[in-house]
Amino acid sequence: MNSAITNYYPTGNEYISIPTLNESGDIESINVLSMRHRGLLEMCGDMGKAPLMSPIVKVDGTKHNERKQWSRLEHWIPSWMLDVKGIQVESVICAPMGEKAFYYSYTLKNSSKERKKVTVGFTGTWAITYHTVNEQKRMRTEVEAYKSLWNEGMMFEMYGETPLLALCPMSSHPLTIEEFENKNRGVVYTIETEVDLSPGEEEEITFYWGVGLEEVSAATAAKELMRQTRKKVESKTREWLFTRKLKSSDKELESIINLNSFFNYFYAIGNTYDTEELVLVTSRSPRYYVSAAYWDRDSMLWSFPNVLHIDHQKAKEMLLYVFKKQWRNRGIHSRFIDGTVLEPGFELDELCAPFLALDKYIQSTDDSGILDELNAQQLIDEFLSVLMENKHSIHALYRTFLQPTDDPVVYPYLTYNNVLVWRTLEICSRWSDKRRTELHSMAEMTKEAIWNYMITNNGEGQKIFSWATDLKGGFHIYDEPPGSLQLLPYYGFCSKDEPVLMETIKEIRSEKNKYSFKGKQFEELGCSHAEHPWVLGIANSLLSGRKEEAKDLLLRAPLDNGIACESFHEETGVSTTGEHFATCAGFLAYALYEAFGEKKVKHHVKN
Repeated sequence: MNSAITNYYPTGNEYISIPTLNESGDIESINVLSMRHRGLLEMCGDMGKAPLMSPIVKVDGTKHNERKQWSRLEHWIPSWMLDVKGIQVESVICAPMGEKAFYYSYTLKNSSKERKKVTVGFTGTWAITYHTVNEQKRMRTEVEAYKSLWNEGMMFEMYGETPLLALCPMSSHPLTIEEFENKNRGVVYTIETEVDLSPGEEEEITFYWGVGLEEVSAATAAKELMRQTRKKVESKTREWLFTRKLKSSDKELESIINLNSFFNYFYAIGNTYDTEELVLVTSRSPRYYVSAAYWDRDSMLWSFPNVLHIDHQKAKEMLLYVFKKQWRNRGIHSRFIDGTVLEPGFELDELCAPFLALDKYIQSTDDSGILDELNAQQLIDEFLSVLMENKHSIHALYRTFLQPTDDPVVYPYLTYNNVLVWRTLEICSRWSDKRRTELHSMAEMTKEAIWNYMITNNGEGQKIFSWATDLKGGFHIYDEPPGSLQLLPYYGFCSKDEPVLMETIKEIRSEKNKYSFKGKQFEELGCSHAEHPWVLGIANSLLSGRKEEAKDLLLRAPLDNGIACESFHEETGVSTTGEHFATCAGFLAYALYEAFGEKKVKHHVKN
């Protein structure tokens, strides 16, 4: 368990992620997605010695860094307040929609009876640049600072053989200090501006930071934001967020829903800064231990339902990306953002996930035209070609090499995975004219085989669904939050009051399962992959009839400063593994909204 946890206030937009905005107001790093590099490029400070950007607040020459009071505008845009020597300071950190830039503003008000001299700005260092796909690898590049005519001020630019990435600051007020030093292949800098405030006077100072491929694009990204003005772009972004807010009669839950919903939207989806293509990832935050890569299961089963709730057009773009960029390596464990194999290994749930998402999209929007757009008949044929390679020689059941946790199987035929196959075959039968009867028959045979061959005795005379079987008499009694047997009704396989299912849930939630955490302060299911309760377990409870228990747990558990992680401690509720798990945040938001939300009407997407 991590006992020294720093609270972070991540934010960002389609192009820029700011995952490590810490309690002091420091930005430890920012990152962008690069198609050329198939992952994240992280601009970082100096490994705990100095952040990338640290705010400066001075009153009458004395620097202040007292504890800040944090909040979020529209559940997403971080803001902090500080009151020192009669000066009220309010900062907003916002990456406006559609911009390759963000701003860090200071609103200053003199509530004292004396005239005050106030200095604000930043000091920091761009010391390290990481290339990140699961692992952070330091790039052998050089960062140089220089005066640029494009912004009439400072420019930071990272070089390989050519410029690869640039960062440009601009200020709404003339700078009184602008210092930089090129040092150890990085830069150290300070920028400040100073104002005199009379009693009762208020001043707003905004620093705009542009990101680009090189000098010109970074400078003009910052300049464009400054020209539009902070007030205009912030209003536009807040309106965008407000219209996509998910409502609940329980306002405390509503806050949890929307923080996780927006974190999912901006950290599991992004646009590459170099080619401006939409891509899907597990997380755009390096705090998640397998960040910046693509998993069908994560993006289609966990992230997609939440996005479908708040932005149908974006949900469609997700599907187009999956079937046009990622489909060639269908069913493979994980891939780079360009579709290239990252981690090999066949997973049955990964193969089915895109079809389950596509069906959910059509049911929600009535946009059946997407089937022709994607050439669904060809997709079905390609799906079946992989599926049949993994069929049992006799029974209509299908094997997987890896479990939903991505760990190797004990036995290859998983009940949960074969339920997904049954569901996918049923879906395909509705979409296919030439193979409708065949596909429906295949689905029925798989359903029958599950009932005939995937049920075992729990040792006390009760029939339960096995987690897995070898179809030779071996059964594994177990469960995993990433693919729980509790979700069989969610996928339409059986009712919630099916006796075999009820006994199964009773079994996996009993003391016999060491990952049930029965009787602990934060009782929820976990598994061997991370031996603590899982946030996905909370989502499963919300979707399977345990919504009040899940609600109680969520209102007590700190998690990762309110954001979904992989697992949390059974006695404290604090994150133990997998911070900033963006796709999981989506499934949590979706499940919470399904359980406690005020539902929206069906929306029709225009072709």
